[in-house]
Amino acid sequence: MNSLFYVGMDVHKETIALAVIRDNSRTIEFERQIKNEPGKIKKYFTQLKEKSTNIICCYEAGPTGYFLYRQLEKMEISCHIAAPSMLPRKPGDRIKTDSRDAVLLAKALRNQEIVNVYVPTPSDESVRDYLRMCVDMRTDLKRQKQRMMQFLLRLGKKYPTSNKYWTGIFHRWLKTLTFDEKIHKEVFDEYYIAILEQEAKIARLTERIEELGAEARYAERVSKLKCLKGISTLSALTFVAEIGDFRRFKKAEGFMAYMGLVPSEYSSGAMRKQGRITKAGNSRLRLLLIEAGWHYRHYGPSKRLAQKRKGQSLDVIAYADKAGNRLSKKFQRLSQRGKTKQKIVTAVARELSGFIWGMMIGRTELN
Repeated sequence: MNSLFYVGMDVHKETIALAVIRDNSRTIEFERQIKNEPGKIKKYFTQLKEKSTNIICCYEAGPTGYFLYRQLEKMEISCHIAAPSMLPRKPGDRIKTDSRDAVLLAKALRNQEIVNVYVPTPSDESVRDYLRMCVDMRTDLKRQKQRMMQFLLRLGKKYPTSNKYWTGIFHRWLKTLTFDEKIHKEVFDEYYIAILEQEAKIARLTERIEELGAEARYAERVSKLKCLKGISTLSALTFVAEIGDFRRFKKAEGFMAYMGLVPSEYSSGAMRKQGRITKAGNSRLRLLLIEAGWHYRHYGPSKRLAQKRKGQSLDVIAYADKAGNRLSKKFQRLSQRGKTKQKIVTAVARELSGFIWGMMIGRTELN
């Protein structure tokens, strides 16, 4: 009963492969596969607790989410969710099976080589899923607009000015279009109706996001982040819901690395070579940072930014202004050096993530 069991679990939609190591043994105590069902999971771990009350479990973060983690925690069984990209793997190991993955996790857990992912509260997870749904809806709208434009291009109907698409003027132009074929008019109408309906849906979702961002548990952090140019309520609330406790990152560089915005590196001896950004960590947050980075081509006072900053302390506004001026200068400096726009925006986004981290932990002084 005093033995410590390390349980590695390779979790799939239908099944869970398990491997158990006792204490510091170098061999597997036993392996098993069970169905990924709450009843089966409870039965297996209840039986395991009869052999030892000291159990530590681990599985990789993936599409199955946190349900298993929460079930085991309710059973008073310690559980870790491992970051897949940080697991130790042998370069020569070319065989992958569920059982081998379970063994790998059990050994990594025993050797204390697990890097845990952040587990949100059920409440934060529900908000995070709502925000992800909203982003998905925006992506769908973008695709619907692209289909419309491709359809019009095939018929030789081009917007006659250099103005931006999907403005009020553009919509008025769409309504003037005529078609020789009746079915083409039907195609246009279906595309256009789908776009208008999707825009109305997104407007409704955006109102709900504003309500969520104003809730007491989020309001202070969201309103601070919105002081930074390029950060909307959607972006701010997404950062807060996805990250949770920003203090788990000891330094700004750690937060930048989590965003996947630091350059990859291969160094050996006197040679030091840096490559593209790692793209590790949270891809959704990285995309929001890249989008925000484009806003720093120019920086100056604006009515919209002043409106977002209403009610904020002078310290927070001053910090946001210092960030804006610094990032704008960086954008212009890299542009003058002939860097590509994508590289410039990526560099700005990386530094912006550092400012976001500083804002959220209250470290508003600049180096």
